[in-house]
This record gives sequence, C-alpha cells and structure tokens, in this order.
Amino acid sequence: MPIQVRSISLLGVLAILLLCSAPGFAKLDVDFNPNLDFTKYKTFTYIGGVEHLTMLQVNPNLLRDTVHQAVARELTKRGLTEVNRDQNPDLVIRYIAESNSQLNYAGDDDYGGYSKFTVDWWATSYTLWFTSTTRDGSLMIDLIDAKRRDLAWRLFLQQKILNVDKLPEKISNEIADGFKSYPPTEKDKEEIRKEHAKRPKPSKDPQFQ
Repeated sequence: MPIQVRSISLLGVLAILLLCSAPGFAKLDVDFNPNLDFTKYKTFTYIGGVEHLTMLQVNPNLLRDTVHQAVARELTKRGLTEVNRDQNPDLVIRYIAESNSQLNYAGDDDYGGYSKFTVDWWATSYTLWFTSTTRDGSLMIDLIDAKRRDLAWRLFLQQKILNVDKLPEKISNEIADGFKSYPPTEKDKEEIRKEHAKRPKPSKDPQFQ
C-alpha cells in the first residue's frame, strides 16, 4: 500500500534545508506506512541526496556528511547495521534539501502625521529604505524499503536559516528529535491510520495542468 505523505508537496516543500541559530526547526513532521513491521529492518545504506541550495548558502558536502552521520547514529542506536549498497540492505536512506531567499524591504514614511525631517530641521526630500534577506530551509529524509521499493518512514524539517555556521549541530539535534518516534509504536501506527483515512485518495490517472 503506497504511503501518503503528510501534506508535503514533493516539489513545493521538498525543501530542505537547514538550520540555523534559531532554537530549532519551526516545523518537524514524521509520517510512515503504518502497515509495515519495522522490526524486520536490520540493515541500511545511505545514498546521499539532492540539494537545491540558493546561492550555495550551505556546502553540499557538509550537508551530505552531516545528514549521513546523524541518521547512521540514530539507526545504529536502534540496532540496525550500515552496509554497502550492493549488500542488499533492508532500508535505503536518502534526503532532499532546499533553501530559498526572500528580499524584504520597508520605507520610513511619515509617521503620526509628521514628516521625517531627514534633510534638515525644516525639510524632507527622500524616503529611507531598509532591506533584509530571510532564508527558508527544509530537509526531508526518506527511509525506503529496498525490497518493496516504497517509502517506509519520512522525517520532514523546516526552519528559517539564520546562521549557517551552526548548521551541523542544528541538523544533528533536529534529526535526533525526529528519530525519537522511530520505530513507530502500535499507538503511533493507529494514529497515522486515522490521519491517512481523512485524506482524499490520490487519483489513479495522472493530472496535467
């Protein structure tokens, strides 16, 4: 049974990337196939991912290695063993990362009915403009059942990028938080089944716009 991802559009929200000096991701979401037996997964391999990083704000190699180390650490804690891709792993790990920049600006127009007096005490001749750039990032990590070639479990992280220097630490901490729900309990599975039941079923025919 194909898993439906929790309102995550693969192109729109595909998005990753990464973190920042903020207290943590503004959004952390987990989805999975509740009909799978996660205890059967014993091995995994990491195949890297795809980055859409605006103006190379984040080093792709650093991102790849940070995600690898954090995911491998969490899965190893849970008794899984990392193997090479040609060793028939139970799970294949990949990620999709994206960052976007937005320019914000505002002018210092008159306030309270009084001019700005920016030229001298008695006159005003121009508007001061203030600009700032905000960067949004998201990271989506997929655990794929290698034999079924289908999605088993997904972690989605999203946040404002404030300071890329703290990227590795932030990614590692957020991945650790996300994997607290892996493997899912029977209670978790029941809750996800109820959520999936509320979603409209995807059309069997491709939709073109």
